[in-house]
Amino acid sequence: MTRGLVLDDFLVAGITLAAGLLASFLLRLLLRWLGGHATKTRWGGDDVIVDALRSLLPWGTFVGGAAAAAAVLPLTKTVQHTVNQSLTVLFILIATITAARVIAGLVRSVTQSRAGVAGSVTIFVNITRVAVLAIGCLVILQTLGIPIAPLVTALGVGGLAVALALQDTLANLFAGIHILASKTVQPGDYIRLSSGEEGYVVDINWRQTTVRSLSNNLVIIPNGQLAGTNMTNFNQPEQDMTLLVQVGVGYDSDLEHVERVTNEVIAQVMKDVEGAVPDHEPAVRFHTFGDSRIGMTVILGVGEFSDQYRIKHEFIKRLHRRYRTEGITMPAPRRTITVQPGGSLEIPHQREASIPSVEVAS
Repeated sequence: MTRGLVLDDFLVAGITLAAGLLASFLLRLLLRWLGGHATKTRWGGDDVIVDALRSLLPWGTFVGGAAAAAAVLPLTKTVQHTVNQSLTVLFILIATITAARVIAGLVRSVTQSRAGVAGSVTIFVNITRVAVLAIGCLVILQTLGIPIAPLVTALGVGGLAVALALQDTLANLFAGIHILASKTVQPGDYIRLSSGEEGYVVDINWRQTTVRSLSNNLVIIPNGQLAGTNMTNFNQPEQDMTLLVQVGVGYDSDLEHVERVTNEVIAQVMKDVEGAVPDHEPAVRFHTFGDSRIGMTVILGVGEFSDQYRIKHEFIKRLHRRYRTEGITMPAPRRTITVQPGGSLEIPHQREASIPSVEVAS
């Protein structure tokens, strides 16, 4: 038969609980010191582990002190079992949350290091966190004596119904996983869809892909649509790109002179303008005898998609100034009017003057 509680029992239990609290406080100080050293390392995983242990070890020590305090008290078997079971459930809950934070943090660290600068991929982080929490809940139910086999069976049957009702959501989920696993699109890439949307990929989560356009607006694209459409990735297979600028010179121009002058302007732009490729080899290709001029394509090196506008701007200004200095003409289309006998006018068919175009090839 269990004896009654006396003052000595409360004193021993209090000392035991106080020892647990003291150990928890000392561990928190130790982990804070370790966290300061972890921030100085290059690997971000140690920061995640130390940050998670700040929650697990102090709380675990406190739960252990509470369990030891309950053990020294002369409690009945029923009360003792209830207290132990409650403390066990609390410890499992703390360990589950800590494990979810650690694993999710490590996954985030790995995905960000592979995705590029400022890239964040939440889809793998969320899936990992949900999976760890689900396993922890099943362990807690098993600890409480609740059989989980019928629950798992019911969840399996209910999952079929949910899958049918959430076909679009699940399609977007697996499309996002497929996109990231195949590495066709990663955060930081500049993409353009056949439907016209384009911009930098900011994030790929369980349902949608967020794209930031050059106007600094966010475009939300469902993962299923992204996976099922024609798309150009300007960062694959490499980030450097070529910019094609169409130029025309007069028929009276010395083409050797034109090519030499244009190459000098290209080399100067590649060296001076931010975002250009300094080691790009100048390239000029004549290709068309037009109505009023000889067409040529100038090939420039661009380090990143958004740099093309700055480089094209500077190149056109410098090329126009240099052509004027060298006396190289860039004539515009002309229309010839012939006066027929009898005073009638005959205006030959004249094609519209085409605006110089710019093409980009990755």
